[in-house]
Amino acid sequence: MTTPDLPLPAHGGPPVLGAPAPGPTPAPTTHPAPPTPAPPAPPAPHVPAPHPTGPPPHAPGPPSPEQAAQRRARWGFAARWPLWVRLAAVTTVLIAAGLVLAGVASATLLRRVLVDQVDTKLVAQGEATARSTLWRAAGEQRGPLPTDYAVLVALGDEAALYIADPVAERHGLPNLPALSAQAAQATGQRPFTVGAQGSSASWRAVAYPVQVNHEQAGAVVVALPLGDVEQTTRQMTLVLLGSGVLIVVVGALAGALAVRRSLRPLRQIEATAAAIAAGDLSQRVPQAPLSTEVGRLGAALNGMLAQIEQAFAARGASQARMRQFVADASHELRTPLAAVRGYAELYRTGGPTALDAREALTRVEESAERMGVLVEDLLTLTRLDQAQTDPANARPVRHDVVDLVVVAGDAASDLHALDASRTVSLVGLDGQIAPCLVVGDEHQLRQVLTNLVGNVVAHTPEGTGVELAVGFDHAARAGVVEVRDHGPGIAPEHAARVFERFYRVDPSRTRDSGGAGLGLAIVAAVVAAHHGDVAVTATDGGGTTVRVRIPLAHPGPPATAPAP
Repeated sequence: MTTPDLPLPAHGGPPVLGAPAPGPTPAPTTHPAPPTPAPPAPPAPHVPAPHPTGPPPHAPGPPSPEQAAQRRARWGFAARWPLWVRLAAVTTVLIAAGLVLAGVASATLLRRVLVDQVDTKLVAQGEATARSTLWRAAGEQRGPLPTDYAVLVALGDEAALYIADPVAERHGLPNLPALSAQAAQATGQRPFTVGAQGSSASWRAVAYPVQVNHEQAGAVVVALPLGDVEQTTRQMTLVLLGSGVLIVVVGALAGALAVRRSLRPLRQIEATAAAIAAGDLSQRVPQAPLSTEVGRLGAALNGMLAQIEQAFAARGASQARMRQFVADASHELRTPLAAVRGYAELYRTGGPTALDAREALTRVEESAERMGVLVEDLLTLTRLDQAQTDPANARPVRHDVVDLVVVAGDAASDLHALDASRTVSLVGLDGQIAPCLVVGDEHQLRQVLTNLVGNVVAHTPEGTGVELAVGFDHAARAGVVEVRDHGPGIAPEHAARVFERFYRVDPSRTRDSGGAGLGLAIVAAVVAAHHGDVAVTATDGGGTTVRVRIPLAHPGPPATAPAP
């Protein structure tokens, strides 16, 4: 839409410059129009720089070690800060950056809104103000000039600025351009910003073309000051700055306190770790809710510490057992070795007669057999221990289907052969003997019953009755073999230790009444390798019962049988 030009009065008289305004409104002062700025000189033609004929500049390479060290020294000071200081500093910087962005956006939006209001007022009242000023310039007063406006009337080569003195003193003289009618028409009555002389405030102006007798005669530029807008914006900026500083300080303090409180469990973990490093493996991290990261970390650390404590305890117990094992083995080997050495020296000196020499060799042979049995037992225990601790390098355990009834029957026959004076019977746990199939190594299971039967022969009087009972433990899904004797029995304080290595109930440690104390230890190791258990209880009516449980075989063909 084209805005109609503003015609001068019909008599076409020249405008009267500096006419006083009627009424109480202060008279506007006529000021010479500021000079129109000269058009900028055309830019010089661009001459491309000659291409260098020499080699291209050297590209920067990686930093030297000295530069890297200086860079780390320059930025490494922050790495020495405590974690809570760094977190609080990061939080403070983020709060400050957010407040700065919010303040800049708020101040910019406020200024834009206020300038839009000035523009709306200028567009709405600018045309009426321009007409009033033209009538005043022509000598026909039609109301006072508004005190907050500045109007530049440019007709031909003459230009006059109309502005009230209070406005000029407060906001300065605006640098309004003396436009031609064509230039004013080109602005399309869109407001634009100009500076001012004697003040840092800006002005918003709008231009209107002027016609005289239907000819383009000049232009009128109407302007309003932005001093109030800028003052409001500065006050708003100061308020935002003050409140922002206060918020940053309060946020930094609150963030530091919150971070220190949140990191308190980490300090507790640090104290616990220091106590553990000092040797107290029983220390634990205080438990926190598992919904938090610190709580999950504490739970993981407590689990790890429990495993470490168990590992240290197991290692200590293993070392103690090893020392005891070495001491016991040395003690058991010392006596037969001393006998062999003594008889060898006696034979070497030629002291004994032929009969004595034969007896000496017999005793040497007996001592060698005793040492051989002991070494075999130790080797068996070592292999069983390796199967538990290092199964990858141990000899694999066979998984055959073994009938415990057959194994127990053979053991009963062996016992009867060893001591025919004993009454040996094979019975069922529930009164009826039925096949009892388990999974295991038949040779090792036979060794278990052989050791148990041999233990009965060694520690009960001749003629003592023995029962071998075979049956099922349906709750544990296991096969059961019980070796019952009716001898003197074992005291309760010894029953819990009979499966320890080199342990014997006889405190005199003589070999006439027993072996080296490894038979029941081998029984316990073999049963454990088959995932079973062994226990010692008292027999009804007197005596000792050794109860062995081995897991039953799964229904179907044996595990070692080929698939159909």
